[in-house]
Amino acid sequence: MSTAIKICGLSTVPTLTAALDAEADMVGFVFFAKSPRCVTAAQARDLAARARQRAEIVALCVDAEDETLAAIVAATEPDYLQLHGRESPERVAEIQRKFGVSAIKAIGIAEAADFAKAQEYKDAADALLIDAKPPKGAVLPGGNGVPFDWRLAREFSPRKPWLLSGGLDADNVARAIALSQTRAVDVSSGVESAPGVKDIEKIRAFIAAARAAFDAQFVIPAEAGIQEPPHHGTKSGFPLSRE
Repeated sequence: MSTAIKICGLSTVPTLTAALDAEADMVGFVFFAKSPRCVTAAQARDLAARARQRAEIVALCVDAEDETLAAIVAATEPDYLQLHGRESPERVAEIQRKFGVSAIKAIGIAEAADFAKAQEYKDAADALLIDAKPPKGAVLPGGNGVPFDWRLAREFSPRKPWLLSGGLDADNVARAIALSQTRAVDVSSGVESAPGVKDIEKIRAFIAAARAAFDAQFVIPAEAGIQEPPHHGTKSGFPLSRE
C-alpha cells in the first residue's frame, strides 16, 4: 500500500535535514511573500539540491504568473508545483503543460459540498491537497493550522493521489488518518514552535506518528498471503515526473 508524508514550509538546512533523516517522502518550499515561511530563490536552490534523490520536492505558489513560475522551476527543479491560490482547472492544466511539472491543487474544505470543487480538478491536476478553508479574514491561504472535520474526506476518491492537510500535528495525525482514510498527509504549522519556525523534534515526532499510523491502518495481514510491506519514500504513489 502506498503512503506519503510531506513536511511543508521548510526554510533552513537543519530542519530540512531533520525531515530527510526521518524519511519524509515530500518536502515543500514556500514562494509566497506574505508567508513567514517564504524562501528566496537562492535559499530554495540550496535546499532543493540537498533534498534531491532523498524526497520529492514541492514548490508552493499562490496565483503566480508565468515569469514567477519559470524562476521557481529553474531554481528548484521541483517534482511538483503546489498551487494554493484561485487557479482554475484550465490554469492548472496550462501550468502543467507549459512547465512540464506535475501540479498539486489545494482545495479548501469546510463542508461536504466543498468536495465538488475538488472534483472539478480531477482531470486538470496530477494530485490534490485537501485543506481546511482559511478562517474569515485570513491573509494566508490554507487552513492556517485549523482542522476541518476529517470524516468528510472518508468517501473522497478522485482516482488520483491526494494529501490531507489542515491542523495536523503529532498528537492528532493518527486520528486524522483513521477518520479520513487518507494515505498521504501534509503538515506545516503543526511542526513549528512559532510561525515559520520549524521545530526539529516536532518534525521527527510527526513523521514517526504518521508512519506508525499508516502502518497500523494499511498493513496487509500476513494470512492474506501477501508479504510485501507498506510502501514509503518514492513509492508513495505520487508520480516523480511528467512524461
